[in-house]
Amino acid sequence: MSVWLAPLALGLDRLVGDPDWLWRRLPHPVAGFGALIALADRWGNRPHWPNRGRRLAGVASILVLLALAALLGALLHGLFRPLGWPGLAVEAVLASVFLAQKSLIDHVARVATALEGEGLAAGRRAVSMIVGRDPAALDEAGVSRAAIESLAENASDGVVAPLFFLLLFGLPGLLAYKMLNTADSMIGHLDERHRAFGWAAARLDDVANWIPARLTAGLFAVAAWILLGRASASRAARAALADGSRHRSPNAGWPEAAAAGALDLALGGPRRYGELAVEAPFLHGSGRRAAEPADIRRGLRLFRRVCDLLLGLTLVLALTL
Repeated sequence: MSVWLAPLALGLDRLVGDPDWLWRRLPHPVAGFGALIALADRWGNRPHWPNRGRRLAGVASILVLLALAALLGALLHGLFRPLGWPGLAVEAVLASVFLAQKSLIDHVARVATALEGEGLAAGRRAVSMIVGRDPAALDEAGVSRAAIESLAENASDGVVAPLFFLLLFGLPGLLAYKMLNTADSMIGHLDERHRAFGWAAARLDDVANWIPARLTAGLFAVAAWILLGRASASRAARAALADGSRHRSPNAGWPEAAAAGALDLALGGPRRYGELAVEAPFLHGSGRRAAEPADIRRGLRLFRRVCDLLLGLTLVLALTL
C-alpha cells in the first residue's frame, strides 16, 4: 500500500494545498522545524568561537536535526502503517503538508493578478512574498521575471525534491529533506554569522537537490513539448544544458534556465538583496527581457503540466510495483 503514498499526497496537495484558515489556528510543521533550527543556531553558533569550532558545531547540529526529522517520520509511519488504508490516508495527508504545488500556484498567481488589477506597486508587494531580493526598483518586467524565476526554482525545492525523497525513503526521507531545506534557507548564508555554522547545511542542501533540480529541468522540457510544442521543448533543453551551471546556485539555474527557454524569456540577470548588488548572468539570454503578467500565466500553465506529469508518473509506479 505504501506505493500509493506519493500519488495520494500529490493529489491532496494539488486540491487542498495549505489552507490559510487551518494554519492561522495551528502552527505549520515547517515552523516547528524552523524553531528547532533557530534553537540550534542560538546554542551552537557562538560568535566568540573560532570559525573551525562554529563549522564543527554546524555539522553536528544539522546531523542531529536531520536525525530528529527522520526519526519523527519513522515513528509516524510506524504508528499509521498497522491501520491499513485509513492509516495510509492519514500519512498521505501529513505528506501533502510538505509539498507546495497549490500554494506555489496561488502565490505566483497573486503577482499576476496584482499587476493586472492594481498596478506595479501591488505587484511589487505580491512578489516580495516569494522572493528574497528587494523589489522596490523592479519595473513590471522585473516583477514578472522574478515571479517566474521563483516559480521555476520552487518547482524543484517545493515539489520535485520532496517528492523524490518521499519516493525513495518514505515519510522519514520527506521530513529529513524539509528539515534540511529549511535549515539552508535559515542558516545557509554567507553573512558573517552563518558562513561557518551554516556551511554544512548549505553543502548538504546542494547535494540533496542535485538530482531533483535536473529532473525538474527535464520535466519543464517535457511539459513545454506538451503545452507549447517541440520548438519550446528544444529551447528549454538547450537553455538548461547551456546555462544551468551559470547560476550562482549549483542547482537553481537548471529549472530556471529550462523555464526561460520554454517561455523564450531571459531570466536571471543582476539583482539586489537589500544593500547587496549581485551581478548574475541572464539565463537564455537571447530571450525577451520585457516579461509581462501574461508570461506569468504561461509559466503557471507550464508548471501545472509539470505537476500533471508527476502525478501520472507516481500513479504508474503505484500501479506497476
